Amino acid sequence: MITHGDPCPLQQRPEETTPLHPRAAGPREWIGLALLALPTLLIGLEVTLLHLVLPVLAVDLRPTSVQTLWIVDIYGFMIAGFLVTMGTLGDRIGRRRLMMIGAAGFAIASVIAAFSSSASMLIAARAALGVAGATLMPSTLALISNLFLQPRQRALAIGLWATVLALGMAAGPVVGGVLLAHYWWGAAFLIAVPIVALVLLGAPILLPEYRAPWPGRLDMPSVVLSLAALLPVIYGIKQLAKGGPGAVAGFAIIVGLVLMALFVRRQRRLASPLIDLGLFASRAFSVALGVLLVGLVGVGGTLLLVTQYLQLVAGLSPLAAGLWLMPPALAMLAAGIGAPLLARCVRPGSLIGLALLLSAVGYLMLARLDSGSGEIPWVIASFSLVYFGLGTLAALGTELVVSAAPADKAGSAAALSEMVQELGLALGIATLGSLAGTLYRLRMTTQLPGGLPPGVEDALVDSLAGAVPQGKALPAGLLEQAQDAFVAGFSLATTTCAIAIALLALLAAAMLRHVD
Repeated sequence: MITHGDPCPLQQRPEETTPLHPRAAGPREWIGLALLALPTLLIGLEVTLLHLVLPVLAVDLRPTSVQTLWIVDIYGFMIAGFLVTMGTLGDRIGRRRLMMIGAAGFAIASVIAAFSSSASMLIAARAALGVAGATLMPSTLALISNLFLQPRQRALAIGLWATVLALGMAAGPVVGGVLLAHYWWGAAFLIAVPIVALVLLGAPILLPEYRAPWPGRLDMPSVVLSLAALLPVIYGIKQLAKGGPGAVAGFAIIVGLVLMALFVRRQRRLASPLIDLGLFASRAFSVALGVLLVGLVGVGGTLLLVTQYLQLVAGLSPLAAGLWLMPPALAMLAAGIGAPLLARCVRPGSLIGLALLLSAVGYLMLARLDSGSGEIPWVIASFSLVYFGLGTLAALGTELVVSAAPADKAGSAAALSEMVQELGLALGIATLGSLAGTLYRLRMTTQLPGGLPPGVEDALVDSLAGAVPQGKALPAGLLEQAQDAFVAGFSLATTTCAIAIALLALLAAAMLRHVD
């Protein structure tokens, strides 16, 4: 826990076992943390692994541009939609039990995804993966608060947990590249099966069970309202991105916002709400959630664009692209481990602000790309700065959120933390991916020569992922024009990120300055 007035620890104080100094965790608890790291790693892998697999998968399943976006981000949206429900449900029926149920469901959905025969089938499987993943994330984070009672140990454990999640996200493209070098694209999903098997075997032995003492009943109207509020907003954003402003998109967003207001109103009136709005009375809690949301929007969209750039513009194989993404993964790992330790000596608001400023520099560097393969080292150096900021933000932001909640609300707080991170990633993919795609389509529409077959013309205008497989059927120089149009969209998206993240850095440093 990040506490007020805690001096920089130069040496470990003697262990005490009074109520004010809870029992220190032993080897069993740390082994339990290692077990909790497995589903956490799996969730992180699933967030980003598909980015690298997508170009290969698209050749087989032939998704449209809208289906491509749904394949990528339906997983994150479903996680975000169900996290609050699952976090509260875990507090009621048992956090370990819910994690094990979710792990089994995750393995089943992964097998279905691996053997999908159409884009629609894969979208449905990814949606099921999102629902199952929503049971894992708050359960693993909340169980850490049961395993580690001492604030210092708990802070370190949460930092390691956040690092593992971030490392899984960073390692996703690498793992995807290795699998694609030896197997078909479905193998990327089957990696979940052995991980889930280890979790189901070890959880009853190593992990404690926890239920809130007076949980109250689960309010099903609140569950329905939370989903009904989120999904129309998501649909509206996608419609805006695809077709521009329109009545359907505007109506969907307005409906979602109205239902969201009704959801908040209902929570205020319930004795046992799905979300305890009293948690937002803590400034650290509220600001950390906001910073996590906006920060992850930039990362989610940029990762999708970077992986597409490496393969579709620079011409790298999936494995080579994954290996090039290792330095950003190491930058994230260093930040995730080092930030909780530095936060004992330096105010976390200052650390988060500095890390976000470094990310903003990384986004600005990405904005000056061109279509040459010689740009790859520049891309990796730039993206390493972005990922360094992500590692710091994930570790410190998660700790700020969880430490602000009482023990019986740990599941709900963990769910809110993960909800905003997953929602941020998914919104980033939808908004930044759509922003770049819109500029791409505008430029390609004005540059098309006459006489192209209708199918080739549609694929060329739709996206660069659709244009590359048509390369041999295109007139000379047209594919290069498509790559230039993609880079222009990439630059627009990352410039937007740089401005937003720089402003966020200043806001975080100012609003979190009271946290010691």
